Amino acid sequence: MNILLATIFEYPHEGGLSTHMTMLKKGLEERGHLVDVLSFSSFPHVYRTVCARLPGYVMNKWKKGRGQLWNDSQRRRLLFRHLQRVRHRYDVVNAEDIYAVLAAVEAGMPTVATVHGYYAYEAVSRGAIAEHSLEARWVEELEQEAYTLADQLVAVDRRIQQYIRRVANIEAVVIKNFIDVDSFRPSSSVCASEVRKVFQIPEDAPVLFVPRRLTEKNGVIYPVLALPKVLRRHPDTMLVYAGTGEQQERIEEEIKKRGIQQHVRLLGSVPHEQMKQLYSIATVVLVPSVHSHGVEEATSISALEAMGSGVPVIAGAVGGLKEIFEHGVDGILVKDRDVDGLAAAILRLLDDRSYGQRLAANARKKVEKEHSHRAAAERFEKVYIATSRFHSPLRFKKGSRGNNGK
Repeated sequence: MNILLATIFEYPHEGGLSTHMTMLKKGLEERGHLVDVLSFSSFPHVYRTVCARLPGYVMNKWKKGRGQLWNDSQRRRLLFRHLQRVRHRYDVVNAEDIYAVLAAVEAGMPTVATVHGYYAYEAVSRGAIAEHSLEARWVEELEQEAYTLADQLVAVDRRIQQYIRRVANIEAVVIKNFIDVDSFRPSSSVCASEVRKVFQIPEDAPVLFVPRRLTEKNGVIYPVLALPKVLRRHPDTMLVYAGTGEQQERIEEEIKKRGIQQHVRLLGSVPHEQMKQLYSIATVVLVPSVHSHGVEEATSISALEAMGSGVPVIAGAVGGLKEIFEHGVDGILVKDRDVDGLAAAILRLLDDRSYGQRLAANARKKVEKEHSHRAAAERFEKVYIATSRFHSPLRFKKGSRGNNGK
């Protein structure tokens, strides 16, 4: 099949959606399919700035959220115009966000929508749109319309499947997130000393690694809040973040307030290939996600990468994370926003390294069995074949809310 993966976001970019697309592309190509990617990055830089970014930035100064809607709608328009020109080259489009869904459907293409999260709620959670605003309601309606118009929906966990059922009364197929199990695996070939030197991490310090975008739903503030208690028993511990986002300023404030600057590294955006090096030196990986404005973590790719890399994981007991981990068997789950509980879990793993090794070994086995990119690609392939076979090109009605971004 000729398959197009489409998104209004940059590609590649920081975050799980981009990683998902990369791994899906790899798995599908290994199965003999031709796979292309269409994203906002596919268009000339000047065009992207003039058509979407600059007007959106100005409009946001006037009213929060209005510029975000304009920006996203213009990105959708760019995708639609391109899809009109290439629609006969592809058997199916796998759209990775609601605007890409609307663009593909309007272009008359067989469309599979992969739903990675709670689109409208996440826009509120990250501060792009004000809660209970006209803009928030508008995005909720666009989200519902996208789910209704797509030929087939794929949810990355059962919580999102239930969400789609509630929002649009449609049954989605569940294909849980996945990783390249050959790429993310326990490695003895990495020189730990060199990696620590590159990232300025002391040679023998235990490393608490947070491979997360610095956004509210990822609970990234809580490792900083828990660290002082950890340092009292393990005073050489280092907390390392790889990611950027709107929570960075708050994290920096809390670090300074607690006087723990020497124990925290904020690395910013780290290339995906280098993430493997950081997993290789991590003592514990923290994925402390929380409930935020109705948003729950999906099946976190960061958590899967840590599991594949043979590192014990402590995760928030929310959303899809509860579907990944069996508490005390292949990971540790902590309550939402529980600083003391997070600190206690960290201390248990630092005090008893053999316990962490047992968790990590069980987690690696689970990833190999349930979250391989090859197995996921095979499942997506079946969805694509059915979509291409039963596609109806007459679903998009002129004047609908998704039409031309209006």
